[in-house]
Amino acid sequence: MSLTDDDVRHVARLARLALDDDEVAALRGELSTILSYAEKVGEVASADVPPTSHAYPLANVVRPDQPRPSLPAEDAVSTAPQAQDGRFQVPRIVDEEA
Repeated sequence: MSLTDDDVRHVARLARLALDDDEVAALRGELSTILSYAEKVGEVASADVPPTSHAYPLANVVRPDQPRPSLPAEDAVSTAPQAQDGRFQVPRIVDEEA
């Protein structure tokens, strides 16, 4: 697939990137190469190949829970900029009427 300078500028604008003409020209070639690789993958993909999310079938690989001592609440609250009655105090962001 061949991209135009306008295509590259459009993508750059969507990504909030400011590109000069030299960068647009360089990226046009690079993006065209990337898109050609994506087209090749599309050609190889077949209807008889099921979609997969992983190459190796894994299902719920988890470790058993092992209780461990955690940080005491007093230590956690002692690092807070503001605390009240052993709890973190934060600014209100929702009105009571909401």
